[in-house]
Amino acid sequence: MATIDLKYGRGVVPFEYEEESFSVLAAANDSAPLDDRTINEKLDQPIGAEPFEETISPGETVLIVVPDATRASGSAQIVNLVVRRLIANGTRPHEIAIIFATGIHRQVTNEEKDEILTPFITQRIRTIDHRASGIANLAVVGETSGGISVSLNGALLDSDHVITIGAISFHYFAGFTGGRKLICPGLASERTVEATHKLAFDCETLRRRDGVGTGLLDGNAVHEAFLEAAKFVKNVFSISTVVNDSGEVIDVFCGGLEAAHRAACDAVAAKETHRIREKRDIVIASCGGRPFDINLIQAHKALDTAANACTPGGRIILLAECSEGTGRADFLDWFDAETSDALARKLCSGYQVNGQTAWNFLSICERFKVEMMTSLDQKTLEKLRVKKADLRGLSGTGYILPNGAKVNITVSS
Repeated sequence: MATIDLKYGRGVVPFEYEEESFSVLAAANDSAPLDDRTINEKLDQPIGAEPFEETISPGETVLIVVPDATRASGSAQIVNLVVRRLIANGTRPHEIAIIFATGIHRQVTNEEKDEILTPFITQRIRTIDHRASGIANLAVVGETSGGISVSLNGALLDSDHVITIGAISFHYFAGFTGGRKLICPGLASERTVEATHKLAFDCETLRRRDGVGTGLLDGNAVHEAFLEAAKFVKNVFSISTVVNDSGEVIDVFCGGLEAAHRAACDAVAAKETHRIREKRDIVIASCGGRPFDINLIQAHKALDTAANACTPGGRIILLAECSEGTGRADFLDWFDAETSDALARKLCSGYQVNGQTAWNFLSICERFKVEMMTSLDQKTLEKLRVKKADLRGLSGTGYILPNGAKVNITVSS
């Protein structure tokens, strides 16, 4: 028997398994973290752009964009280095601001700000909270080629330069996280977020739109809309990180918004795509612990990955603490629908971003036997069509995903 520790919230759940029956599909991110010197060397050699010190002059303002508490990006180390370099280049601390790309997520707490940036930074550099609703901090900047009105946080337009910092991993309909997503949807209005996300769903087929999916960029309508929206912001220097399971930076790609992001995505796809010969009857998936299982909306991403490895009608066991519940107070309302098709029709008559997540979750529960190890109560699980997980006495063959949110699975003969 072998044992693997599966992350759950801030802890782990040990799982014993027969190696001849279960295969582990783990992220290949066990590299040692980069030291400051190595990261600085990478910042000196950007892709498709000049080093940011060569374009930022003393007296000009700089806005640094970082993810919120639902992402692990190694931002603390990167922000500290960037701020020090800016100051050494002549930018004064009061000319620097940091904004959290929360999109339609909740606001970042003071404790989380210290974790994302370190107290050294939060005590010295002004931080800004983004709000996707209301008009006080939003400005219309134009339309995409598809006619979507783009409204972004005014701080992006008021700053002379913008530096985005975010991690690259797979995303179930945007293809990949990071890059342009720090601006849209991260700093966009609620209406812009909804309009761009709606491109992922085909209301004629009541299914996900062709070309939209994990690891896809070319021809992906959602990615293309995000990128168009982000390009309304000028003088953007993009920093994309790859992090290990501890959230430490193991690689950095920086430079032009599109070029640096594409290079990072290509590297992650090459390293983190698992090609399996066959699907199996049992898939045990951990989200990878906090923040990937902070709530159900985030944890769903690992469930989507697990479904790609499971035989239709098979059993998926998802480890997701969900310490902050479902993620939105109205998320469970979508599960009043009797079927995923009924939910899809409701979604198309009144689109909301998290309705699409609910549709995907429910459609997976209809195709597989889904169980969860979670802090969610029994009443919630029943509404989700999910059972409490039991890891004992598993028979048959299966896969184990220790970090389901960070890998892509494809089936090839």
